[in-house]
Amino acid sequence: MNFKIVLGAFALTTVFACKEKEDKNVVEEIIEVEEVQPATYAEISVKEGGHWKENTREYIDGSFVNVDEMEVPEQHTDHSWYIRYEGPGWENKQTAYRLYLDWRNAIDIFGKKVDTLVLPFVGTDGFDSYHNNAPWGQDILKAGQSLGIGGYGRFTGDTIAHFNEVEKTKVKVDNSNSSSSVTIDYTGWKTGDVTTDLESVISIYPEDRFLKAQLTPSVSFEGLATGIVKFDDIPLMQQTSENGKWAYIATYGVQTLAGENDKLGMAIFYKTDEAKAVDGPHDHLVVFNPSTETQTYYIHSAWDQEKEGIKTEEAFKKDLQTKLSELDNNGKLE
Repeated sequence: MNFKIVLGAFALTTVFACKEKEDKNVVEEIIEVEEVQPATYAEISVKEGGHWKENTREYIDGSFVNVDEMEVPEQHTDHSWYIRYEGPGWENKQTAYRLYLDWRNAIDIFGKKVDTLVLPFVGTDGFDSYHNNAPWGQDILKAGQSLGIGGYGRFTGDTIAHFNEVEKTKVKVDNSNSSSSVTIDYTGWKTGDVTTDLESVISIYPEDRFLKAQLTPSVSFEGLATGIVKFDDIPLMQQTSENGKWAYIATYGVQTLAGENDKLGMAIFYKTDEAKAVDGPHDHLVVFNPSTETQTYYIHSAWDQEKEGIKTEEAFKKDLQTKLSELDNNGKLE
């Protein structure tokens, strides 16, 4: 899918023309399709034309270019200035997320105040300027040592092992009419005495604020986990669906980097026969049973500054219950 970028949105413009000379019974037809903004978008953008600074893990000079797929360079780490906003991003008109494509492997939230696509403009004017309030919104979640919201790692009983030791990481983005997704293939992810390959496929859909995450390890091991960052004085909410097949963990309250009174809700939906909720050092965790089968869960957030968004805890809980019922009835959110 090809996009023509315009200020504040994307445009998809198609022009067909057929012209013949009048002496050949000319038929002239021009059909122009009006500009249409795609409903979802995913991207990853890396620097080209620069170089890795000698004896450092910092990339200098060059300019950002969007790519469909890439292998993460061995030198890359946090704050290497090589990947725009440090990893891939997903968005629809309501929300946007990004994943730190380095050892942290956490998922962050871009809170949006507009209902247009914004990711192509994020981080282009000073790299980390997205931490500052802007007309479109800003980065609103402080992940710290956590998994952010829905990031993944290995829970070993007293800590979460992130992605400090990985042989190779490849990423691919895909945009279609019905969804956008990011696929990340980790080869040789080592945690303690376990080494595994892991495929992660995370998708966003045209409506609502959730991501669908699918994790597939190559070997069965204890501790594959996801979670929500913990903040002081923000209680954990938990609920199981009526038929007992799905459940969620969630938090709601003042837990953003934006306004001091802004409210943010975060949740993870998971299958009760595949995982359980536990307490971690920096996260409220969902730990999956050992398996080589694909583990599916949903990541969800709602910021009260969104345009026509969810403004109260009561409304957030009602939204969670609606989604839990949909999972009960359909087994999926899409």
